[in-house]
Amino acid sequence: MVPPAEPGLVAVEAAEGTAVLLLAPRQALTFTGKCRLRCLYGAVRLLGFAVASHHPGLPVFSPGTHCALSLEALPGARPPAAALRQLRAAARAAMRSHRVRRQARVKVMAGFSPDCAVVLLEHLDTPVTRFLLSHPPLSRLFEPQKKEESNFTPEDAVLASVGIVKCSPERGLLVSESMCLALEELIQACCAEDEGVPVVLVCGPKNTGKSTFNRYLINLLLNRLPVVEYMECDIGQTEFTPPGCVSLSSVTEPVLGPPFTHQQMPRKMVYYGQTSCEQDTERYLDVVKYVFSCYKKEVPLVINTMGWVKGEGLLLLIDLIRLLSPSHIVQMDICDWKAMPPLTPEHVHFSAGLHTKGKQQSKCKQLGADSMESWKYPEGEDMSAPQHKLLYVHPEFPRAGQAGEARVHSGILRDMSILGYLGHLQSPDIGAVLPLHSLVPYQVPFNAVALRVIHTDVAPSNIMYAVNASWVGLCCIPEEVRCQTDGPVLLTQTPVCDCLGFGIVRGVDMEKKLYHILTPVPPENLRLVNCLLLGNISIPNCVLVGQQGIEGEIPYVTSDYNYSIMGSGKLRKKKQHLKKRPFPFECDYT
Repeated sequence: MVPPAEPGLVAVEAAEGTAVLLLAPRQALTFTGKCRLRCLYGAVRLLGFAVASHHPGLPVFSPGTHCALSLEALPGARPPAAALRQLRAAARAAMRSHRVRRQARVKVMAGFSPDCAVVLLEHLDTPVTRFLLSHPPLSRLFEPQKKEESNFTPEDAVLASVGIVKCSPERGLLVSESMCLALEELIQACCAEDEGVPVVLVCGPKNTGKSTFNRYLINLLLNRLPVVEYMECDIGQTEFTPPGCVSLSSVTEPVLGPPFTHQQMPRKMVYYGQTSCEQDTERYLDVVKYVFSCYKKEVPLVINTMGWVKGEGLLLLIDLIRLLSPSHIVQMDICDWKAMPPLTPEHVHFSAGLHTKGKQQSKCKQLGADSMESWKYPEGEDMSAPQHKLLYVHPEFPRAGQAGEARVHSGILRDMSILGYLGHLQSPDIGAVLPLHSLVPYQVPFNAVALRVIHTDVAPSNIMYAVNASWVGLCCIPEEVRCQTDGPVLLTQTPVCDCLGFGIVRGVDMEKKLYHILTPVPPENLRLVNCLLLGNISIPNCVLVGQQGIEGEIPYVTSDYNYSIMGSGKLRKKKQHLKKRPFPFECDYT
């Protein structure tokens, strides 16, 4: 558990938009907001990552939608008394090199001790955060959800000047004893590599802290290793990509914020096109196998899985374990084990999956033997030997395991990830946010790319109505796209292929046979794109409704709509769902 912040917190304004923080050993600051953090002297820990003076400035994001981050000073070896003068001189020199004012240096050095930490906090403004905050529903994203009753001190004013607000330690990450033990064992296994490179699969019901555990584990590993591989199998709540993807990423930088702050291009990515795989579990497993084939087993791999662990979801998880053969399984669940049974090696070995059979099962549910042949156990593998070590983690934060009690609705988190991705369209120069409709799109001929709607059947005569104003995956299929006419080229089956990024079809020119696509994917990668995949991931409503500078009717938005038409009630239902549990952050204008 994060130690409580001591009353003697020293925070001094170093320059405009910059503050110096002095932390005693084990002293912690729990906060919301965003800033750039640089350790000038000593070392501090943030979400498991140890930041020392040799690290560059790190962007830190602690929005009110997630548990608050805690900055804790790490105790170091106490130096001999003779070295105290040199250490004080080193701390002063570090502050001078970053242009900390003399008055601030004097105040910090008055409380200096050899085993303390001196941290520089700078105001942080990025194109992604500017874009998100420009949407009214998210304008207070980095402010605390509840105002805490406390006396506003001069130190609080200094912290506020760089964009962070001190909050109660109870709002920070609660590391349970079982989580701590599991992390210690995983770190030891990943660094030792005595029995090969570990593959860690993290599973459990919704709202048990899987994503936070993964970030903490990755950061701990990056303290010792230059890179960690991360495989995303949760298509509903993705970490490094927009929703609806299965991906494999090489992580080299600490993860110090929620997914919308670190959207990046993975090493391998497939666009599944939906936030749930219940309707097509076979294709989901095919996609997972395709992405997993890119893993070379040279560095540790952390695998995230879905929170669907009941009924067929549990059976699918067993299939996933058999397919990926993890060395360690971290099972996160509340203590009564009502959500799912312990996934011991014996349970996985003997239980039937959704598409695979257990050791003693004579029959299993199969949807076609031919399609399943490609992802059975490798030949010669000893099925009788235990395949993994099971580690139990019991989350102890309030409302753990209660999916309906999450801080923010999952749909809103998905919208924020899409907005974080679209934020890369903004100019890196600090300035006004450019509305998406003011940006120049790419023109793509109909016959240059194949087109496929993933989640439903659409008549060819209506395909352009479906594609217009839609979120699409920009993909690359191995076959050359050939068309004798000027298009469009329609695929009859959904391919399992590489996804190179995403875009918005902001217009369709039927006369010139052109798609107008807005995307942050660089031109050198766009040249490889020859397929557009359209799933049921939609553009956030706030993007369409909040178009600035539009006079008259807003494109693609109408209030004159008959909700009695079949299929038209999706947004209305979503609004009603949000009204039942009012959240301060909504990407829907309700």
